[in-house]
Amino acid sequence: MNEIARLLESHPDVANFSGFYDELLARDRLDTTCLGNAVALPHARTEHVKKIVLAVGRAEVGIPFDADGEIVRLFFVLGTPKTKPGDYLAVVSALCKILKDPADRASFLNAATPEGFIAAIAAAEAKLGL
Repeated sequence: MNEIARLLESHPDVANFSGFYDELLARDRLDTTCLGNAVALPHARTEHVKKIVLAVGRAEVGIPFDADGEIVRLFFVLGTPKTKPGDYLAVVSALCKILKDPADRASFLNAATPEGFIAAIAAAEAKLGL
């Protein structure tokens, strides 16, 4: 998770990366953020981000992620401002809908470039009318 979260370290909407990362870890200790199907959604509602931020990582070989050792290949690290609970719920809901379809998950894992990954996400959103 650290490697993926660090992609947001210099993001202009992350006011305090250390605080944000600490809250990601604290949230994950409360309850696993594994969604199943080799997907994890570590997230935090925090005052350390100004706007919604998201970083994505993929692992060729799955990584044991939670206390149960669930293997994860897709990571979506999300930070949302505490003042925007509706936006937070909308993003989490949309991600969960997109990640339900095994064919979509496969296209995310098989995208050859970041642009291909974004195109696969956009196609999944369009298919769901998001």
